[in-house]
Amino acid sequence: MTDGSAVKVAFVGAGSVVFTQGLLADLFAFPELARARIALHDIDPDRLATAEGAARHIAQVRGAGPEITAHLDRRAALADADFVVNIVQVGMNEATRTDFAVPARYGLRQTIADTLGIGGIFRALRTFPLLRSLAEDMAELCPDAHLLNYTNPMAMNLLHLSRIAPALKATGLCHSVYWTMHDLSQLIGVPFEEVTYLAAGVNHQAWVLRFERAGQNLYPLLDETIARDPELLRRVRVDMYRRLGHYPTETSEHSAEYVPWYLHHPEEIERLRLPVGAYLEIIEENTASYERTRDALASGIPLPVEGTLECAPQIIHSITTGTPRTIYGNVPNRGLIDNLPADSVVEVPCLVDALGVQPTRIGPLPPQCAALNSAYVSVTDLVVRAATDGDPRHIRHAAMADPATAAALPVERIWDLCDDLVKAHGDLLQPELRALLGH
Repeated sequence: MTDGSAVKVAFVGAGSVVFTQGLLADLFAFPELARARIALHDIDPDRLATAEGAARHIAQVRGAGPEITAHLDRRAALADADFVVNIVQVGMNEATRTDFAVPARYGLRQTIADTLGIGGIFRALRTFPLLRSLAEDMAELCPDAHLLNYTNPMAMNLLHLSRIAPALKATGLCHSVYWTMHDLSQLIGVPFEEVTYLAAGVNHQAWVLRFERAGQNLYPLLDETIARDPELLRRVRVDMYRRLGHYPTETSEHSAEYVPWYLHHPEEIERLRLPVGAYLEIIEENTASYERTRDALASGIPLPVEGTLECAPQIIHSITTGTPRTIYGNVPNRGLIDNLPADSVVEVPCLVDALGVQPTRIGPLPPQCAALNSAYVSVTDLVVRAATDGDPRHIRHAAMADPATAAALPVERIWDLCDDLVKAHGDLLQPELRALLGH
């Protein structure tokens, strides 16, 4: 594949306008992709119209000449696609507020609630039906396309896809490794361009295994920086790094939710400045950003066109042109990390070129890191089994195995909470999982 003008990229959930804008700005920055075919899909006609208007504006500013189409019908957008970018959020803000409000009545604290924990579990369960129908449509309409997934919970979604559609070429994409290394380099005063690094683990809980400049280990410089600034000790990821020996690749707000040590303890929330319910503010800002974009387009006010350095446009460019790159992807393990289950989903560096996405074998993780990842992938496995087996008991089993949930609630309250969330999300769940089990 070398002719970028022939490439078709379908965006599923294009009504996530701000994210779609950034991806398109990156895509159109590549001259080889300036005349690509862009198919935008969303079920919300107003958001879809805004996405289309933004796409045409970005193309104009970038000097690109793509073919842009907008579709309320997903199948029309997918037909003959070479790449499918999934950025859907099933249930939108209302469902996310439910993920916070119901557990809060039980005294269960969350910060982001999109990856693990009770919020991640139910976010996955309402996303799985969409993923199944998307995979079925792709098998029929664009069987050779690459699915580039941004929708969280990443590991649960990719594991579900690997089990229901093993032939699908799916890669999960997240910017956490890149920005962690960018910010760590800035923190220690070393130009990012001079840094080399290796990270691996699971999405939002990978570990910086190597952090170097010209072959020199930079971890001692990080230690010195932390020693000079005691306020850095008041961050979860720094606390985890000091105790585990490897820096985690996701923010403190995220990282606190995947372990049992922090959110259940008010003194730790204070010590580590944890913003309980932080994602509720984020979704309000996302809504406000969408509304600003919509209103600016309606008024003819120029929109800023800024790149985001996201991986999907780089992957599309590399596969289309054969330009080799390394990105971090979420893929089935299959021997990549020795001390995690072979059928789990892991986050590792991947070579991308004309042959596609080719993951790097890591070997074993440090045992203390693998232990935390193992708890994470156990929850992920149970959530996916709930959907693939049609067994609602596995929802409860997943919540019981979840570190943060189990630290906060006795087991009967965990089952009650699951019942309440099943009732609250109702028709968004597949029918077999709507049973209330009580005790």
